[in-house]
Amino acid sequence: MHVIVLNGGSSSGKSSLARALQELLPEPWLHLGADTMVAALPPWLLAGGEGIGGLDDGDGTVEVGPVFAALDAAWTVGVAAMARAGARIVVDEVFLGGAASQQRWRSALEGLDVLWVGVRCAPEVAAAREAARGDRVAGMAAAQASAVHEGVAYDLVVDTSQASVDDCAEAILARATAPR
Repeated sequence: MHVIVLNGGSSSGKSSLARALQELLPEPWLHLGADTMVAALPPWLLAGGEGIGGLDDGDGTVEVGPVFAALDAAWTVGVAAMARAGARIVVDEVFLGGAASQQRWRSALEGLDVLWVGVRCAPEVAAAREAARGDRVAGMAAAQASAVHEGVAYDLVVDTSQASVDDCAEAILARATAPR
């Protein structure tokens, strides 16, 4: 296994799952994702327009501009290159474009052994987590809870509102380490 892709909405538990997997997996795995990419952006791209908007204000809807989209595409290819160079990677992603986002990742990761994991969470649970975090715009978790899964195919689906992070991580580990 080269890559585990965790796709889910904001506050669904992806980052917690990725950290738990890093503790459980027998080799070192890097945790890279949407938050890593956004944190690397220059601040002027976080104000919408050509960059990405809705992360700091608004109704929870995230808007992606052309400059962000181009950088995100380059990021995806770069993560795949790292995996091809031998790094094992847990990707913590939000497929804002649903099936189109997955297809972009599928193309970049072609030829690699990838486990596709849907990270579901009841919208009300994700919204409560979002409020408790205090670093997300209200409404983002509820808006993304099902939208990011539309048209996306998975090898495994976990629900962090029905099972603990540890139980979900164990299920992912079992699938990732099972003979293929």
